Amino acid sequence: MSPRSSMKLLGPLGAVILGAASLEACHNPRERPPAREYTEPSTHPATPPELRRLRASLQALPDSVEFDQRKMVLGRRLFHDTALSVDNTLSCASCHAINQGGTDRRRTSLGVRGQVGGINSPTVLNSRYHFVQFWDGRSADLRAQAAGPVANPMEMGNTWPNVVATLSRSPDYVAAFRESYPSDGLTEANIRDAIAVYEEALATPAPIDRFLRGDDRALNDEQREGAVLFESVGCTTCHNGIAFGGTSFQRMGAVRNYFALRGTPLTPEDAGRFNVTHREADRHFFKVPTLRNVAETGPWFHDGHATTLEEAVRTMAAVQLGRDLDAAQVQRIVAFLRSMTGTLPAYAALPPST
Repeated sequence: MSPRSSMKLLGPLGAVILGAASLEACHNPRERPPAREYTEPSTHPATPPELRRLRASLQALPDSVEFDQRKMVLGRRLFHDTALSVDNTLSCASCHAINQGGTDRRRTSLGVRGQVGGINSPTVLNSRYHFVQFWDGRSADLRAQAAGPVANPMEMGNTWPNVVATLSRSPDYVAAFRESYPSDGLTEANIRDAIAVYEEALATPAPIDRFLRGDDRALNDEQREGAVLFESVGCTTCHNGIAFGGTSFQRMGAVRNYFALRGTPLTPEDAGRFNVTHREADRHFFKVPTLRNVAETGPWFHDGHATTLEEAVRTMAAVQLGRDLDAAQVQRIVAFLRSMTGTLPAYAALPPST
């Protein structure tokens, strides 16, 4: 029987090197609730009603995350192995670098043979808490998601039969799969499962989690003021739950036309959810991204158009909520977002000897 691990997520946080996510969508376009009237915080440290509502909207990470240790180690190796790509040049980590917030920090990702993709690489960190995967939600879970990039000609450009054949030539892989999956060993489904187990282990506890559990001292004064503002202007309408996003699809540009303001021609990727459902009502809809570690993963949005977090906040407030925030308000929200930058578990990185 393969051992299971329960890794503690809480504890001293210290300096943080990683983070996750893009920033997009704060609106329910189907039936938009009226935005709450924002009032400047007038008391220290922050007005309790907003903080109570914030704590009701956002959910802290669990104390620990459980996973199969052997499968996680195997999945970690696969995630970093360029053998999954057709020309042995790219791994999953090429676009979802663990030391870069689970992204590649490019506007849009690069595929095999230097091909430039059309969409920003979403973070892999905390992705287990999303209700679907990919910006357009075309995969229901991480196991389904793992199938796509390998066979996408614009990404890793391989075929799954070729991947299985390649890995089967490695005695180490054959033995590892036999140990972790004794009934059928090295198969496409088990490759995808092992990668998913590794990804599911990538939870990043942050100061915001301690705050959500009731520790007001987890945030500094500016962050508490930003928390009040974040809730008051309506950001939690869509950025909610345990991932502070990842729970719904929303239109990019719900109140103001984002694409007109962007000022560049539309791309096929701009159609968003429409590319999956082919329903006109889903055009320009995208999965609301997680805000966990958002300070670490620029450029932001599905198109990577926002080059600073301040620009991302200002743009989202305008096009999703119809709010024109001043510089001081933007800075307070940015300070609050930085409290969502978390600590990556020690087991996330591939050991140097591997």
